Order: sequence, then C-alpha cells, then structure tokens
Amino acid sequence: MTEVLLTNDDGIDADGLAALYEELRAIGDVTVVAPTENQSGVGRERSSYVTREDHPWGYAVDGTPADCVAYGLRGLDADFDLVVSGCNHGPNLGAYVLGRSGTVGAAMEAAFLGTPAVAVSAYHTREFFVRPPDAHDFDPPARVARDVVERALAEGVFDAVDVVNVNAPIEDADAKVRLTRPDVDFDLHVERHEDTADLPVDVEDDQDVIGLQDSLWPHVVGWENPMPGIDEHRERYDVGTERRAVIDGEVGVSGLTAPRNAVETDALGRVVDAVDGSRASVPDAGDE
Repeated sequence: MTEVLLTNDDGIDADGLAALYEELRAIGDVTVVAPTENQSGVGRERSSYVTREDHPWGYAVDGTPADCVAYGLRGLDADFDLVVSGCNHGPNLGAYVLGRSGTVGAAMEAAFLGTPAVAVSAYHTREFFVRPPDAHDFDPPARVARDVVERALAEGVFDAVDVVNVNAPIEDADAKVRLTRPDVDFDLHVERHEDTADLPVDVEDDQDVIGLQDSLWPHVVGWENPMPGIDEHRERYDVGTERRAVIDGEVGVSGLTAPRNAVETDALGRVVDAVDGSRASVPDAGDE
C-alpha cells in the first residue's frame, strides 16, 4: 500500500485538500499534515519552531507548507512513498510563480528531503482563480491527480523527476492531459500610488505606496476575473507551455527537478581566475 503525506497551502480546512484526501485514499494510506491557516504565496519558507494539534486526518501545523512537509517526513514514525500538495485554489504555472508558490514549495521541500512529490493546482477556464472555493467542485482535478500519482509511480517517473506539477481545470472532468513545461518570461509593472484609500496596506504620513504587479500573466488588472482578452494571447504561448495549456482548458503536467544545478562556463571560469589572481597580487595588510 502506498504511503502518502498530503499537505497544501490553503489550510487544513480547504475544499481542495478534502477532495484530494478522498481520492488518494483509494490508492493508499493518506496522512494529512497541513497548515492551520492559509499560507498561500510563502514559497519554501521554513520556521524554526511550530505548534501542532491533532486532526482527524493527521495534524494541523501552525506553520508553512514546507514546515508541514519537514515535520511529516522527519517527525512522524512513517515511511512515506510520496508527498502530494494541493489541490490549490488557483493555478501555479510559469517558472517565476513556482518559486513563490506554497503548494509547489511544499513539494520542493519534500524533494530536497529525498521524497518525490506531486503538486496539484486547480483553475477555472473562464475565471482563472477558484473563488469562492466552496462554490466549486474539486473532484475533477482531484481525480486526475490520483491518476497521475498512480501512473507516475508505476512508470518509474520519479527515477528522474523530483516533482510533478499538475494544473487541472476544475469544471472539466474530461479535459485533455498534456505534457508541459513552465514558461520562463517575466516582467513587472511598478507604480507609485497617490490614492491609497482602497489599498490593503497601512500607510504612514511619511510613506509612499509602491505597487508591484506582474505584467505578463495573468493579463488582468489587479486580480479581476475573468481574464480579459485571453484569446488574443493564445498564440503568444507555444503549445506545450503551461500557460497555453491553461488557455486551452487542458490539464498541464510538468516534470521538475529540485536541485539548483550548477552551471560552469568558460566565461565564469575566466572571472574566477581573474578575481583569484587579483587577490593574490594584493599584499596582505600585515605585510606592509
């Protein structure tokens, strides 16, 4: 029987987690260790100390998703075959997003600790984000996640892949499943706000408010739904990229690695040699 550690970043009471818990129980023993509250967008942030409390499915941890995985893999008397994180209440796609996602961050924490992982995120093909979550049925993305988990384990996917990142539409149980890769483009729009009355920040008299908005994706003003003009952007993204899969209403499945792989180039080698040489030619202060 497969031993699965299940977590998320939306909190232990999240609808997406509940749907995934029920599906995964059909293929293995599932232990939940999830945050007590929403921890979206914290990436792989870790804490030095956390508190925990019992939950009918496992434990609620007052910490980040990565804290939950660290505790589950090293603090419980269990040998987990796989960590599953999700279902997130919104997509996680694009290389720059994966680094800030709590859902993917939990999966990456597992990978660094030597346990393969699957990160699962649900999206709405017209409204992008799944809001409010209790108005939606998370069964379709949970079912495809179960299928991916079963087949990935059977095919030996995790011999070469550390994390499988899945983005699935919430309203289409029969969506096409496509092998994808994260998009790598990224840019920001930075703006100083004069009118701060409706902004979710506390502002002192001597402070300015600077807005930092992603300008490439998801092509929205603020966080409005649905995304305006999405058909105009379809051809901008190649078939096989995560964003194109979401635009086309498909299930995107990407294989990721956890290590920060070193890149050695001749140019970098010349930099090291030059810096090392210049330091060697400078007399030590004690020699003067």
